[in-house]
Amino acid sequence: MFGLSPEQLVVAALIIPLIGAVAILLNTTRPNMREASTLVTAGILFLVVLDLLFAVSGGARPEVDVLTIQPGLSLVFRVEPLGMLFAAIASGLWIVNSIYSIGYMRGNNEPRQTTFYICFAVAIFSALGIAFAGNLVTLFLFYEVLTLSTYPLVTHKADEKARAGGRIYLMILLGTSMVLLLPAIIWTQFLTGTTDFTVGGILGGKASATTLAILLGLFVFGTGKAALMPFHGWLPNAMVAPTPVSALLHAVAVVKAGVFTVLKIAIYTFGTDTLATTGASDWLVYVAGFTILAGSLIAMTKDNLKARLAYSTVSQLSYIILGAALANASGILGGGLHIVTHAFGKITLFMCAGAIYVAAHKTEISDMRGLGWKMPFTFAAFGIAALSIIGIPPLGGSWSKWLLTLGTADAKQQIFIVVFMISSLLNVAYLLPIVVRGFYFSPAPSETPVEAGGGQSGIAEAPFLCVFPAVLTAFGCVVLFVYAGDIVAFLTPLVDVGKEVSNGG
Repeated sequence: MFGLSPEQLVVAALIIPLIGAVAILLNTTRPNMREASTLVTAGILFLVVLDLLFAVSGGARPEVDVLTIQPGLSLVFRVEPLGMLFAAIASGLWIVNSIYSIGYMRGNNEPRQTTFYICFAVAIFSALGIAFAGNLVTLFLFYEVLTLSTYPLVTHKADEKARAGGRIYLMILLGTSMVLLLPAIIWTQFLTGTTDFTVGGILGGKASATTLAILLGLFVFGTGKAALMPFHGWLPNAMVAPTPVSALLHAVAVVKAGVFTVLKIAIYTFGTDTLATTGASDWLVYVAGFTILAGSLIAMTKDNLKARLAYSTVSQLSYIILGAALANASGILGGGLHIVTHAFGKITLFMCAGAIYVAAHKTEISDMRGLGWKMPFTFAAFGIAALSIIGIPPLGGSWSKWLLTLGTADAKQQIFIVVFMISSLLNVAYLLPIVVRGFYFSPAPSETPVEAGGGQSGIAEAPFLCVFPAVLTAFGCVVLFVYAGDIVAFLTPLVDVGKEVSNGG
């Protein structure tokens, strides 16, 4: 498309968001140009990433060495299928989220919009750096940049509640990465002499099963963005941010960077064969299973819509961690696919929550009775996304949950089939009543009365730029059901070592 080599496309993908950030800054006093800069940057970036996606699907594994500090310690980018998929999600949904952000930020007359869009661009730059990282050192550096670039977004409202949420955000994410993740990387370098992501892993035969289990614990809990309990508290506290930021945190960049990191380390640092034969990840299956159920149970207690969705995310992320811990083909492929299906489902739910706030200024679920008749597109999109998160066909989430269920059976961990079933029932219990309340409950006496036939006096949706992106991503949940097989085929080299090696991985 652009006539660039795969290596040049990697560099371009990393530079474009930074150029966009500068363009946004230069147009601080011209809102239309500022927002046009955001959209143009997001569009060009997606086209570059799409071009790179075609190259990787054809077998290319581009590598860019930026800086070598000493042998085994370097800044390097190397693109493989899982990272390519994460980059495609981040860049593609940035376009949707940018459109939504314009409608939301203008609709609420939010302050500091230039800072908001600049931090968004830097966050996407960081997410792509994580996606393309060729070793643990590169991943760690961009992981920290992502934390720092999203902190101003979390504290955007600049009130005491936002500052308190921001403090918890930094404390947990920086604390876990510095105290747990960094020592794990240093320990891995000591054991193996390298931090490179390598097909088949680098830790096989380098340490005992007990040592590997401890090291895995440092990696998993050190990746605080994965929100595995008990290091999940930053996520619900970050809900003080504007809704476009919540969508970024839960779908586009932050939490997906966390579970992507766990999955990539399981595949390329430990190696799934090593995890399976040593049993080093057996304990993680149970921690992830507990988080799946506990997150869902807490979600049911929350009346605030964003808080309920936040704990839903805590639960859903652990599906992916459990897939990594199963260390078999179905678990890995199911985890990778769930990154995609959950991204589309959860960004839709959050954009709908924001649209409800913009149009009706409601944040509590108990106040949303009868609101579906005033906001039919918003509530319909919410319903579709909710069904995908639950795992109902014909929506994308059904395939990722099916593969993860097969993974538990293959690992002879049938108890987790029961966990998945209970979790899905809990998903029904805390998501579908929101739609039911909107369409089938009469408004409170203080609200606009329901007309004969069930409708309210006129549709009062949020601005088009708030509603259209949610409808678009809801439609994406349907499309993913049809094309899930293509995504799984793209990810198959993750569990087919021989094929990956033959391709130069």
